[in-house]
Amino acid sequence: MTKNRELKISKFLSYVLRHHPESIGLSLNKNGWASVADILKNASLRLSLEELKQVVENNDKQRFSFNDDLSLIKANQGHSVKIELAFQAITPPDTLYHGTAQHFLKSIQQQGITKGKRHHVHLSKDIQTASKVGKRHGKLVILAIDAKTMHEAGYPFYLSDNGIYLVEEVPPTYFLPINL
Repeated sequence: MTKNRELKISKFLSYVLRHHPESIGLSLNKNGWASVADILKNASLRLSLEELKQVVENNDKQRFSFNDDLSLIKANQGHSVKIELAFQAITPPDTLYHGTAQHFLKSIQQQGITKGKRHHVHLSKDIQTASKVGKRHGKLVILAIDAKTMHEAGYPFYLSDNGIYLVEEVPPTYFLPINL
């Protein structure tokens, strides 16, 4: 499969599993799982199970997961549709990172990092992962987050299946200086 085809399938999966399952007549269960057979029936994409498996395995951000028998698939996080993610609260590392674009910085410094239409704010354990996310939206800015102090103050953190830390919000008081 070409990289272009793989990217097209990944974008399609993100669209239907995270935001608009109804666009192809798909139903998600309460935890965000969808039938693989229903996805494969989407005639407009002409997607095979082998291609779907390859996209899930090769996705650089590990956005998707199968259940054990490959009958169900889900997006690991980033949903704007209402689902119950069923994550367990965890203790985060002392510092986490958030990649964003320069043009969002003024608003973020005033309001903090908000989840917008998604279920959570996404934070990374390393600068490299945060950079991949942030540079998609414009000139890159990396924010270091004092996750240890946030956690101690009662903010619950969760860890998605693909290693992304999730939290409801990050108030600006928890930003740390960062030297790259």
